[in-house]
Amino acid sequence: MTGYDLRAGDIVGAETLEIMSAAPRYNRWQYDVIAPWLGKRVLEVGSGVGNMSEHIVAPNRELVVLTDIDEWYRQRLRERFAEYPEVVVDSLTLPDDKAPARFRDRQLDTVVALNVVEHIEDDVGTLCTMAGLLTPGGRAVVLVPALQALFGSLDEELGHFRRYSRASLAAAFEAAGLRLQRMFWYNRVGVFGWWLNARVRRVKRIPLDQLRAFDRLVPTLRYERFLPLPFGQSLVAVGTPNAS
Repeated sequence: MTGYDLRAGDIVGAETLEIMSAAPRYNRWQYDVIAPWLGKRVLEVGSGVGNMSEHIVAPNRELVVLTDIDEWYRQRLRERFAEYPEVVVDSLTLPDDKAPARFRDRQLDTVVALNVVEHIEDDVGTLCTMAGLLTPGGRAVVLVPALQALFGSLDEELGHFRRYSRASLAAAFEAAGLRLQRMFWYNRVGVFGWWLNARVRRVKRIPLDQLRAFDRLVPTLRYERFLPLPFGQSLVAVGTPNAS
């Protein structure tokens, strides 16, 4: 099994996380989209510098386990959330057959992976490990880039192995022993920006000026939920482990 070695692409990853920190409305929107499926004892895969973690660490959480394979990021997380007694920072490389036993005492009801699974060659093994981390009835919540036709320079620089269709993501969930509860498109307008930058302009980083302009539009873009169009920049999937 092959895990995602963040250190091999640390410069690109760190720069991208810094860029995304300039989009607080977008980060909040992404959290709000997944929030209905989060429980009280949550593990986040690939927390990075905590752009999404700051939303996951909510008042009603009993435990939040923030994980990353890179010690530099783990130290940033420890510093950022030092005043939150419910937050634990730990290492986790996926897939890992031994991880379920190591985290069993955490009694996790939710495992979240936002823009992570596409970085890992063995996505089925990764989802299988996530399923194993959960208590019975728990949920795996995954957000991944969608539409392979959009795959371009940004994906290459970020180390993406793939973008997903509804069919390919559903198949990965099934192969990993996860019963799909919900799947939906997210960020429809983002399709056009990603296509322009990754396929036409072939840029290597998300343009900061565009991201800031996009972030200002988020209050309006949230209404996309009333437009059931069959595409989006990302897909969100929620699943629960099959009963053994």
